Amino acid sequence: MARYFITGGGTGGHIYPAVAVAERLLEEEIYYVGNPKNLEYDIVTQKGFRFLPVCVHGMPRSLGVDFVKWAFQLLYAVFKCCLYIFKYRPDVVFGTGGYVSAPALLAAKLMKVPYMMHDCDAQPGLVTRKISPYAACVSLAFDCAEKYINNKNCKINGNPIREKFKSLSKQEARKNLGISDKLTLCVMGGSQGARTINNATVEIIKKLSNELDIQVIFQTGKKNFDMVIEQLLLAYPDYERDNNLIIRPYFEDMVTVLKASDVAVSRSGSLSISEICASAIAPIFVPYPHAAADHQRKNAKFMCDKNAGLYIEDAELSPQKLYETIRDLISNTDKLHDLQKNSLALAKFDGTEMIVAQLKDIINGK
Repeated sequence: MARYFITGGGTGGHIYPAVAVAERLLEEEIYYVGNPKNLEYDIVTQKGFRFLPVCVHGMPRSLGVDFVKWAFQLLYAVFKCCLYIFKYRPDVVFGTGGYVSAPALLAAKLMKVPYMMHDCDAQPGLVTRKISPYAACVSLAFDCAEKYINNKNCKINGNPIREKFKSLSKQEARKNLGISDKLTLCVMGGSQGARTINNATVEIIKKLSNELDIQVIFQTGKKNFDMVIEQLLLAYPDYERDNNLIIRPYFEDMVTVLKASDVAVSRSGSLSISEICASAIAPIFVPYPHAAADHQRKNAKFMCDKNAGLYIEDAELSPQKLYETIRDLISNTDKLHDLQKNSLALAKFDGTEMIVAQLKDIINGK
């Protein structure tokens, strides 16, 4: 039995690909390295994987006291990961990028344990760019990302996505949610929610249901839910009686939500894009404007260049703009179907299997 360290955290875009790989390695010995104060702790421990805690946060953007504190925190986290490696002796370390994965990957390099990295964005993040030259293999979601990586062993695998995306039909998904078999819109801002998208959606949700007669599945994000409900009570006091609406802070089973949907309004994190493509959805992207290295705009631009999505700048997202974009899209059946067909064509359903095979090749010395 091989022993794996898997690391990645902070946001769903780093966590869920790592978990997808871990779930495919259930017959092996898995240790998950992450921040116990982040979302990954709840997700990973609920899955039953052994969790090895390290406390680290993102690098400050300017020099100063905070940067010095961060540097010492990172050094301690790397030292702690070295101790984990010495104690558990992993055969390989797999990281999905981002600041949470940095200590375990740096420790692997120091301790001469082979490691593999996966980066989910069209332009890889800082951790990937700096640590990937020494990786045994680098997995990428987008082929356009390869030019940023100084490693000859790059693989274009797409993002690891959950097995259920392959097998669940749209009709089954809608039945599981208890909704009608008709046009369905998913509104989501990622695992943390998105206030700009929420504010615009609240103002038009009554019109979407009553005038366009479409079902709306609205994920507000946990921290924004109470605010959304307060706004809804003012804008649409009878919303709870509307059978076209499902409004929740967070969906544990986003596979069913996405597979039930025809159109999505979404941020453009890479994992969201991969799952939208796997669900044959026509997406309307509203990139988060403050994402590191502006990666969300770059991801959205990649999709639009492939005629697989529409794009609205966060600063330009008004209720009227959002309503008109949705209305025009669903009234143009050819455009709707083209976006759905093109997004599905970009889906990579075997990314997890390819990554697992590459990890096993590293262990076997191939």
